[in-house]
Amino acid sequence: MARPMELAVRLALYIIKNKIRGRKRFPLVTMLEPLEKCNLACEGCGRIREYEPVLDRVASVEHCLAAVDESGAPIVSIAGGEPTLHPQIHDIVNGITARKRFVYMCTNALLMERVMKTIPPSKYFCFVVHLDGMEEAHDRSVYRKGVFKIATRAIKVALDNGYRVTTNTTVFNGVDEEDVISMFEMVTEMGVEGAMVSPGYHFETVPNQDLFISRKNARKVFKNILDPKRAIRFYNNPLYLDFLRGNKDYQCTAWSNPTYTVMGWREPCYLLGDRHTQDVNDLYSEELWERYGVGKDPRCANCMMHCGFESASIFSAMSSPREALQLIKGGAVTNSGIGAG
Repeated sequence: MARPMELAVRLALYIIKNKIRGRKRFPLVTMLEPLEKCNLACEGCGRIREYEPVLDRVASVEHCLAAVDESGAPIVSIAGGEPTLHPQIHDIVNGITARKRFVYMCTNALLMERVMKTIPPSKYFCFVVHLDGMEEAHDRSVYRKGVFKIATRAIKVALDNGYRVTTNTTVFNGVDEEDVISMFEMVTEMGVEGAMVSPGYHFETVPNQDLFISRKNARKVFKNILDPKRAIRFYNNPLYLDFLRGNKDYQCTAWSNPTYTVMGWREPCYLLGDRHTQDVNDLYSEELWERYGVGKDPRCANCMMHCGFESASIFSAMSSPREALQLIKGGAVTNSGIGAG
């Protein structure tokens, strides 16, 4: 199933309506984490460490749907944790798609074939499968052999059964560039809608801080990985890919991706959880964003993640005809930080 044109149209109209209303900050993607528990322990994941005291909690279907309604964004990215572990994930997904909001569910794919029995194919639903390289590299990154084979099989089964599928790859320090390129070429040939890519964020809770890549080194790596001459179908929009290559610069707009967890809305963003609030509107205040972003908070210095900067590229295009045309030509105006990285 191809990326639906309705997604691009509705997102564009949604942005225009909010601009007309004079809203300076508003959500594009609701980042929903119905639980933080996972069936893997990836080296670069900050979530299972940060939320260790509440790994036994799950958000109810009612709370999840209420958060989606409160945010009002046309796109919902379901992450965690591993969302397929939620005993009512099908009720959450089906409840959101019934609202005609577009759902992207991030998964390591271990239970993906099982949830296909209760979540039907739909233009409003897309699996986002985590792959950080070919078999050896990916299995090493998730600390379990056999995961790559399960994930690639699940992708094929999903595509054969009419599901929309994308992949999500996080680039860390010392990445084998040729291995990642081979993986991108493989999933493109498999027929996924596209491959999402982002550098990893420096989570303070991760013991191995050498894992994370600096902005300077990331741009060197991405100039190679994102070479336009390659026959790779990326899902990220072309402006964000230019940002990763170092050809453009943006200030973070992470407020456009409010994140709801078992403890409430993360403040200020998906990556930094200095506190939790029960009111999503707290995340849009001028005072808050005077304190966060590149050049404001040292924790933001090396961040280039799509949940903060892909939406920035879209907002920039709204005031630049040249960038707007680049987005349209790239056929990727639908991406605004989908996926959790």
